[in-house]
Amino acid sequence: MIPAEASGEFVARMEDVLEVYHRPFDERRPLVCVDEVPVQLVGETRLPVPAAPGRPQRYDYEYVRNGTANLFLAFEPLLGWRAVQVTERRTAKDLAEFLRWLVEDLHAEARRVVLVTDNLNTHTPGCLYEAFAPARARAIAGRLEWHYTPRHGSWLNMAEVELAALSKQCLGRRIGSREELEREVSAWQEERNERMVGARWQFTTAKARVKLHRLYPSLP
Repeated sequence: MIPAEASGEFVARMEDVLEVYHRPFDERRPLVCVDEVPVQLVGETRLPVPAAPGRPQRYDYEYVRNGTANLFLAFEPLLGWRAVQVTERRTAKDLAEFLRWLVEDLHAEARRVVLVTDNLNTHTPGCLYEAFAPARARAIAGRLEWHYTPRHGSWLNMAEVELAALSKQCLGRRIGSREELEREVSAWQEERNERMVGARWQFTTAKARVKLHRLYPSLP
């Protein structure tokens, strides 16, 4: 989504994210794009009939709702690497634990983790204080360089592009349990990581100022 009229706030955040994307790789300041998506767990009422020569797979149109799960995805576009974690919910505490993992486990040696997220209400350093003691929350927050996509501009988050690939390639069928979901997304991320599938991001600040010039406030 793009605003219908000029917005200084939108273009400021857009240009900030675009400049981050064009920084050279720095192992001391790894770029990590984070996003999440809910998943409906849907089971079968009858066993599907496998596909056979000349006959597609058959399954009953009826299904069983088995609750929901959540997927947190971290994508490092400069390395062509991603990680997906399955959780029951996507509360502030769940996000805080995911961020703790990024900072303390995955990038323990990094000076700072350059983080790109959208504007969901849980996406603030405040989530860390809901999950950890103040000193630890402050230590984790201090190692995050947080960059937000514009409101209604989550398409600027490369993690959202990666989640679209996950949904198309892995989630477009019935998955009945959290255990099955974990197996499927694990296999998906392993295959893409082995191929080091990155992101060919070509949209720049210079292009934005031309193609989206109507979003820039007019100056007297």
